[in-house]
Amino acid sequence: MNGKKVDYQPLPDYLDEEHLSYSKQYAENLTGVTHRILNDERAPSYVQNPDAFPRHELCTYNIEGFACTVPQGQYFMMGDNRDNSLDSRYWGFVPDQNIVGKAFFVWMNLGDIKRIGSFH
Repeated sequence: MNGKKVDYQPLPDYLDEEHLSYSKQYAENLTGVTHRILNDERAPSYVQNPDAFPRHELCTYNIEGFACTVPQGQYFMMGDNRDNSLDSRYWGFVPDQNIVGKAFFVWMNLGDIKRIGSFH
């Protein structure tokens, strides 16, 4: 993280009412902005069947998870439902020239209103 310290603080466990199970939850402070992190132990830490996208050799996939080095001038895109989306983990990096506009709103999951974050 560019040499900056990331501060993680444990929060009370999160109750997933749909599955009646608890997950570990943390607060992460990045450059003065706090984000909540949910660690769902049921979700696999690996990516199943990624495509052989251009420059896929810059990514490593194993049971511990995955890591990618994003090439200069390209972006790593996450899906709108991270654990259930096909995104850059599967189909690769997005060139700068393919990005049009600027995000002005983050859509949210209305299925569980407690998981909606706040606007800064």
